[in-house]
Amino acid sequence: MSVKFNPQQEKNRLEELTLRILERSKRIGADGCEVGASASVGLDVQARLGAPEKLEMTRDQSLSVTVFVGESRGSATTTDLSDAALESTLQAALAIARVTAPDPAAVLASKDQIIRDVPNLELDHPWDISAKDALALAIEVEACGRQADPRITNSEGGSVSSTRGLSIHGTTEGLLVSQPTSVHGLSCVLLAEDGESRERSYAYTQARRPDQLLSPEAVGEEAADKTVARLNPRKCQTAEVPVLFVPETAAGLLSSFVSAISGGSLYRQSSYLLDRLGTQVFPQWVTLEETPHIPGAMGSSAYDGDGLVTRSQAFVTDGILSSYVLSLYSANRLGLQTTHNAGGVRNLFFQGQQDFNALIAQMGRGLIVTELMGQGVNLVNGDYSRGASGFWVENGEIAYPVHEVTVASNLDRMLRYDLIAVGSDLDLRRSIATGSMLFEKMMVAGS
Repeated sequence: MSVKFNPQQEKNRLEELTLRILERSKRIGADGCEVGASASVGLDVQARLGAPEKLEMTRDQSLSVTVFVGESRGSATTTDLSDAALESTLQAALAIARVTAPDPAAVLASKDQIIRDVPNLELDHPWDISAKDALALAIEVEACGRQADPRITNSEGGSVSSTRGLSIHGTTEGLLVSQPTSVHGLSCVLLAEDGESRERSYAYTQARRPDQLLSPEAVGEEAADKTVARLNPRKCQTAEVPVLFVPETAAGLLSSFVSAISGGSLYRQSSYLLDRLGTQVFPQWVTLEETPHIPGAMGSSAYDGDGLVTRSQAFVTDGILSSYVLSLYSANRLGLQTTHNAGGVRNLFFQGQQDFNALIAQMGRGLIVTELMGQGVNLVNGDYSRGASGFWVENGEIAYPVHEVTVASNLDRMLRYDLIAVGSDLDLRRSIATGSMLFEKMMVAGS
């Protein structure tokens, strides 16, 4: 038995519901209406110590309605798509709109703004895998990890997941668009021991196309290598040294920067980059651009959350902040034009020329950050302080693993002055992706 999903059938069903609600909203006194509907099916299996542990098949659906009455709006959501539930959801949204304070910034995209033709970005690729075969694959990925090193003593399991879905977006301004998507993945979590030292780590692969997933061997061995490398960690001395963030941790820095230039942070005046348009925010050699139409990429989308055509555009040009990240709503709040970014940026990639080993050689002595703990990023003033673990580097080579350290600086200073190199090791599993990022100095506090 495998997960079956018919995108065309689901599209027809959800479009019919959406059009019905939009039409009905006009009859019950709404000035405008927006509907978002989605349906998905998924398979999620897990095996541990060579035996099946979890087999889950999911089928989800939901529909949200936003109703506009004058300058007020109200929203309601349901997972029950029966006629009675849809009517009740619509009436609930209308009732909320009637008692909500006016918000002139909350408007639907007009007929002349919305996307008309949605290109096929190849975001939906079925994986014809049965539950039985998925379990066999989960067992295989775990076995590859457990066999990779004698110090691997236990496992939290190997997993396989596959999800296909479709979303519909419709408004009374004439918008009716849909986008089918798929996401498939393999992962493995392992535990290692050496004397008194016990460590845990993981590896995963994720892609829209099943044939782009890494092999079970590659995932299992990566998980084993990462776990074993963490054994017998030490604490390091407090010092101001170069710090190298690997792609997984560097992506968080880039995401924080994007949050700081996003409309919500700006109109709430909670960003350290308030009123910084046209000023330097990165070194001169940095240009950051989103490319939302890459076929099959994780972050690709033909339209944003407002139903506007997404586009390739730069937010940082030669180190200068050249654009904010704005939806229709946040642009209206700020008295600016939308950048077609409702729902965030899509395929924002930051990649350099040097490989990881070259960056380690360049830093000479310092800390590689492979894992971060806590939420110590203050977007209001840019202060950055996170618990971290990783590896200490001496003479351009990894010397030993470290744990229980804190890395601290200020995001503005880090990205504007201290960033000296970016690696070629781009992690394409996310919509915001970067190579390893090397900073000239950060405060590293040991115990």
